[in-house]
Amino acid sequence: MNDNIRNFCIIAHIDHGKSTLADRLIELTKNNNQTVIEQTLDSMDLERERGITIKAKAIRLLYEANNLTTFQLNLIDTPGHVDFSYEVSRSLSACEGALLIVDATQGIQAQTVANVYKAIDQNLTLIPVINKIDLDVARPQEIARELQATFGFTRDEILMVSAKSGKGIPLLLETIVSKIPPPAADKEKKLRALIFDSKYDPYKGVVAFVRIVDGTLSHNSRILMMSNKIESDIIELGILTPEPEKVEVLKAGEVGYIASGLKSINDATVGDTITSAKEIAETPLDTYTPLKSMVFAGVYPADGEDYETLKDALDKLRLNDASLNYTPENSLALGSGFRCGFLGLLHMEIIQERLEREYELTIIITAPSVSYKVITTEQETVIIDNPSKLPEQNMVSEILEPWANLTILTPSNFIGQVMDLVTNKRGKLTRMEYIQSNSRNVDVNSIDTESTISNENSNRVILEFDMPMSEMLVQFYDQLKSRTQGYASMDYSISDYQKGNLVKLDILVNSQKVDALSIITHRDESYSKAKQLVTKLQDSIPRQLFEVPIQAAIGAKIISRTNIKALKKNVLAKCYGGDVTRKRKLLQKQAEGKKRMKKVGRVEIPQEAFLSVLNSEQ
Repeated sequence: MNDNIRNFCIIAHIDHGKSTLADRLIELTKNNNQTVIEQTLDSMDLERERGITIKAKAIRLLYEANNLTTFQLNLIDTPGHVDFSYEVSRSLSACEGALLIVDATQGIQAQTVANVYKAIDQNLTLIPVINKIDLDVARPQEIARELQATFGFTRDEILMVSAKSGKGIPLLLETIVSKIPPPAADKEKKLRALIFDSKYDPYKGVVAFVRIVDGTLSHNSRILMMSNKIESDIIELGILTPEPEKVEVLKAGEVGYIASGLKSINDATVGDTITSAKEIAETPLDTYTPLKSMVFAGVYPADGEDYETLKDALDKLRLNDASLNYTPENSLALGSGFRCGFLGLLHMEIIQERLEREYELTIIITAPSVSYKVITTEQETVIIDNPSKLPEQNMVSEILEPWANLTILTPSNFIGQVMDLVTNKRGKLTRMEYIQSNSRNVDVNSIDTESTISNENSNRVILEFDMPMSEMLVQFYDQLKSRTQGYASMDYSISDYQKGNLVKLDILVNSQKVDALSIITHRDESYSKAKQLVTKLQDSIPRQLFEVPIQAAIGAKIISRTNIKALKKNVLAKCYGGDVTRKRKLLQKQAEGKKRMKKVGRVEIPQEAFLSVLNSEQ
């Protein structure tokens, strides 16, 4: 019966205790007799080391309530970092309810607000939970007032728990079965199952994690993917407890996995609807928003001989990470490599670490960029994700850049610092709202910064900005944390493309253009950036036997230049005397050799030079 099924997920800001709470829920349910290790649902080494969740995980729990009724709880743990917010969207679509976890020491954060809005859009039942109440610096009552003021919860709805000690967890389980509604599903209808996650198994092929919305699925069925009409037999049908456990049937409302034998994860895309190949459903389920890469960077092997190894490594990572996109590309400076699309800077960092640790590769990653829309003089629209691919200036009519809706949550005494940081990055303030029992909106056109900072009745404030996505790529998050002493948090989403006064800044080393160092920047900032880049490259590139000019150019115009002085060999060391003309001949011969060497010499650019572009001060 569906009446005894509860499908729910855990949503929260990063490091608010989602995985620890999942551990306690697993411990207190009746079906798990094995020893629970910390972060049971975080199976990757990187997840355990960093203390973050990267992939959504599903598990079935059996819970005997106080009324002696046994309930099937299908729990989906979700990531908290903004880069992996698509994982949260997947989870919400497969659930009827969500546990909203808030840290008793930190309170509501930017990702908390974003996740709540996603859950409200899906019409989910929310259970607010304040975690870490056993800590000495916990402020549970103050955080409860924040939840009431921000989201409209009543005080009786808010639960106080300690996921580490287990305090309050039994009451939380009772609240889950009493408040979250059972799935409204009909097992008599034609089969429709929603894929909310997938991975690749070398023995079973593509394994799709599904929520059965309508109908019944048995292990000997033949299934059809409704988006691409691909058919497949079911190799294995099962549930996670948390280990895979085979079952004969999955009924409407239940969550499980299907091993299909398909050889490509693209054949069973997330958000697709699975139906029976014999009795095809009339309409598919509402799918997720297509996943889009936000950040692009070139990935090259440090040793050219490792190209095929890098290709195989990316192929294997792609099997289990549908958000990773890549295409081959060539660079005059770096040789053969790949242009990769990532969800954000953390996602890029995770992929880089996995390539280096799991596949023992040494790689070079170029400076990250976003995708631009370029309208040519012939009124054609071209999408550019690599600055070196930008057409020549005389062929470009205008360049559109992606803008983001940025939400920053910060203590009110840091409003001035945050606004200064964002406005210097071309951001525009659109809304300000205080979080307190006297929560109020502020007209952004009549803001008095001094009076806002001195407002003692409001401890924290939500600031919303419109800001170019490209300005968030280099050190923005670090600077935000630095200026707010670590208290601010942020969340963002791409809004639209807007016209910008943008130019391509090329770097020339020894008069040769280094395509991997090209960047697209705002014209007003181009001169300062050019000076910073050539100075950093001057420090990063080792001296040669000939003078090496480093130039920054916009089109054919050089806007900044510096020189790396030549290493001078003392050719007169062997001359202990004799006519001065002999010395003059040696010096002249050396000068001609250096001139010839400068024409044909090639400057090796070390990896530090590329990193200097990424780490350049703004």
